[in-house]
Amino acid sequence: MDRYVAFDIGDKRIGVAVSDPFNTYALPSQTYFRKGFKADVEAVANIAKEKYATVIVCGLPVNFDGSEALQTEKTRKFIQALKERTSIPVVCEDERFTTKMAHETLISEGMSRERRKNYVDALAAANILDGYLQKINKKGAE
Repeated sequence: MDRYVAFDIGDKRIGVAVSDPFNTYALPSQTYFRKGFKADVEAVANIAKEKYATVIVCGLPVNFDGSEALQTEKTRKFIQALKERTSIPVVCEDERFTTKMAHETLISEGMSRERRKNYVDALAAANILDGYLQKINKKGAE
C-alpha cells in the first residue's frame, strides 16, 4: 500500500503532512525551517524516507486564475532537485487556498499569531495532501 507524504514548500518554511495508513485523510506532521537550498532538498528527501513515503506530493503555487507566478518557478526548481535526489516518485498538486484555509482554521481555534507560524505550513501540507487523496480515491471508486 502506498504511503503519501506532502510538502508545502515556502521560502522560509516547509510544511510536512503524512497520509493515514488507509490513505483516506492527511495528518499534519511537522514544519521544517529552511537552511539553504541544498540542505533543504536533502532534508526533505530524508523526511520522506523517514516517513516511509512511496509517493511525495508537493504543493504547486499558482495564481488564482491558474497561471504561473514567480513562486511557481522557485517551487518547480526545488521539486526538480528533489526528483534528482530521491527515487521516490514526486507529483505536484495545486495548492491554491491551502495556506489561507490553514490560517483560518488556526485563527478559529484561537491560536496566537506567533504560534500559528509553527503550525500553519504543516496544516497547509495536510490540506494539499487531502486534496490529492480525494482525487485519487475518487478515481479509484469510478
